Amino acid sequence: MEAGFGFLIFLLFILIIIVLSSIRIVPQAHAYVIERLGTYTGTWSVGFHLKMPLIDKVAKRVTLKEQVVDFAPQPVITKDNVTMRIDTVVFFQITDPKLFCYGVENPIMAIENLTATTLRNIIGDLELDQTLTSRETINTKMRATLDEATDPWGIKVNRVELKNIIPPAAIQDAMEKQMKAERERREQILIAEGEKKSAILRAEGQKESVILEAEAEKQSAILRAEAKKEATIREAEGQAQSILSVQKANAEGIRLLNDASPSAQVIQLKSLEAFGKAADGKATKIIIPSEIQGMAGLAKSAIEVVKEQ
Repeated sequence: MEAGFGFLIFLLFILIIIVLSSIRIVPQAHAYVIERLGTYTGTWSVGFHLKMPLIDKVAKRVTLKEQVVDFAPQPVITKDNVTMRIDTVVFFQITDPKLFCYGVENPIMAIENLTATTLRNIIGDLELDQTLTSRETINTKMRATLDEATDPWGIKVNRVELKNIIPPAAIQDAMEKQMKAERERREQILIAEGEKKSAILRAEGQKESVILEAEAEKQSAILRAEAKKEATIREAEGQAQSILSVQKANAEGIRLLNDASPSAQVIQLKSLEAFGKAADGKATKIIIPSEIQGMAGLAKSAIEVVKEQ
């Protein structure tokens, strides 16, 4: 009785172990390839799964995340017969676990060899300078070729990058000398351009200074001319006013004489006084008209009569 009970417990324990071993939980971004008696039966995605005990097995656990493989530097020869070493980085992702499991024996090794041969084919059509300056073109060509070749393996190549391009030491030295000469040339060009711009700025400054000086002289001449013009106008106005005053005074004197109705003798005496003023004590000889001479004699006689009285 006890032996039968112990055997039953043993069978129950074995059953529990078998059930537990049949339970599989597939984590996120993974897939399981399942075989039944050595034959592919399906691919388990994320979640809970139960397989047939002793019949089904997980043939391969596949990660669906993007993976990165850094391959060692590969020797390649350019079109102009320069040997260099280039290492590549490949970014790929498994899209079909079944093809990845059964398409090729060692997918990573297959991608590495395919990358090396593709790289040699592309670099063989380029010269050294093109290789050093055409990384983006090389990356694009390699990605397209690898993606097409790995499609039957359930692999999608997302990117291919040239990590390092290592030319021979002699070429590196020549490139460094060339870069140094190029930097020196650019430095000389920058210095020459700076001196040129400085000379242009100085010339423009001198030009503007001359223009400003000429403009200042022009404005000064205009102001002087305007001031001289105004002074002339004022002087002319003053002379005009003076002449007008004299003429007014003369006119007033004539008017007063006319109002007084002077005799001919008075007029002649006034004329004589005018001649006296004209002489002003400076003239040595004065020519007096006969009419005024007669008047002078008359004036003399009148003076003598006054003295006798």
